[in-house]
Amino acid sequence: MAVVAQQRTLIGIAPACAALSVPRATFYRRQKPKVEAVARPPRSVPRALPPDERNMVLSILNDDRFSDLAPAEVYATLLDEGKFVCSIPTMYRILRENQQVRERRNQLQHPHYKAPELLATGPNQLWSWDITKLKGPAKWTYFYLYVILDVFSRYVVGWMVAYREAAFLAEKLIESVCKREGIEKGELTIHADRGSSMTSKPVALLLSDLGVVKSHSRPHVSNDNPYSESQFKTLKYKPGFPDRFGSLQDARSFLIDFFDWYNTMHHHGGIGLLTPYDVHYGFAAKRHAEREAVLQKAFETMPERFVRGVPKPPALPTEAWINKPKAANGSTDELHIKL
Repeated sequence: MAVVAQQRTLIGIAPACAALSVPRATFYRRQKPKVEAVARPPRSVPRALPPDERNMVLSILNDDRFSDLAPAEVYATLLDEGKFVCSIPTMYRILRENQQVRERRNQLQHPHYKAPELLATGPNQLWSWDITKLKGPAKWTYFYLYVILDVFSRYVVGWMVAYREAAFLAEKLIESVCKREGIEKGELTIHADRGSSMTSKPVALLLSDLGVVKSHSRPHVSNDNPYSESQFKTLKYKPGFPDRFGSLQDARSFLIDFFDWYNTMHHHGGIGLLTPYDVHYGFAAKRHAEREAVLQKAFETMPERFVRGVPKPPALPTEAWINKPKAANGSTDELHIKL
């Protein structure tokens, strides 16, 4: 800036700034002396409430009658009693000045529920079941699909579609599936959300008679039953899934084909790209060995394509968790559901 000031009388300010790549506005601004900002005195507002009235309003708002009410509710109550102390915005200003702008209403506080932590290391150790709606032929008509899923293998061990959701239908389905799978007492846990059929007394008594441990999602928690929800998404987002089913027989016909595909042909990302049938019935190791042989042969034929050595197929599943507990370092390994 000093060089520009020296050359201003010889060549002018504009050429000097252009030669030195200095904006002229910056040069002119630097020539002006800095002026200390003068603090403004607080403005006097004639309509402002005096301190004693503000304290009175604050004491009213914090009174036992009004401590859990919003300012608008307090304002209306006082008006009905023939009193006016100040406007609603003024009440908010007074509360803000005293750091009391918060939720004032008396609301229910839900207790903390422990998350269910369930582990399966093989088939028929942990099942998940749920019910979803399928649209019927007309508006407000639905069919109800009951599905029981093995969490470890992702195999649908049982399903049923009916006109309504009822505990006795769920009881019938669970009992028949347990008998077909040969479930012994004490070896199976069935997890579900807190729907009316899931928490019904007939289902609870049946599970007790069968020696099956029951587990439920936490209240007001939507992601404690992720396997069933993910399976329903696979169903409803599959190409060819109809917007509506014409009849119960129509729904059953579609679901027979779907679950046959899902169990025996769908290569599931969460179980090493194997089918649920292979994992559920013990063919996973054989399929994995066959895949290793194919990849070994491909490597021997074209080794230049595999810069990292012999390729490996996806690993076999070893465990499946619902709400895996936190690791020792305090971090949480999130459960990823792949379908």
